[in-house]
Amino acid sequence: MTITGIANIMLGATDLDRSRAFYRDRLGLPVKQEIPGFVFLETGPVTLCLSAAHAGLAEKPGPTEVVLAVASVRGAYAALEDNGVEFLREPANVTGDSWAANFRDPDGHLLSIFGPE
Repeated sequence: MTITGIANIMLGATDLDRSRAFYRDRLGLPVKQEIPGFVFLETGPVTLCLSAAHAGLAEKPGPTEVVLAVASVRGAYAALEDNGVEFLREPANVTGDSWAANFRDPDGHLLSIFGPE
């Protein structure tokens, strides 16, 4: 057996309508597909999926973070702030030429934008 990549990242969503609006309207991610209980978002080669079923899982695994690649962290930060995204911190250099800024979605999932300043 050989793992060839990551196909989907599934995030639990307690309110699919609220989460769809956040990811689509605030982050600008296009909705790729919807089926009952799931919203699939276009994020390049890996699909981000919002799942009502995953929100109900009793066990909470260790902390996770979804890192979103952007062409300019400062540019994306300004655009997302204008869309109502509340950041946990301002853009900061994390390594070499790479910058990042973190925020949370409506269910508290940790997200970040990452790329050149």
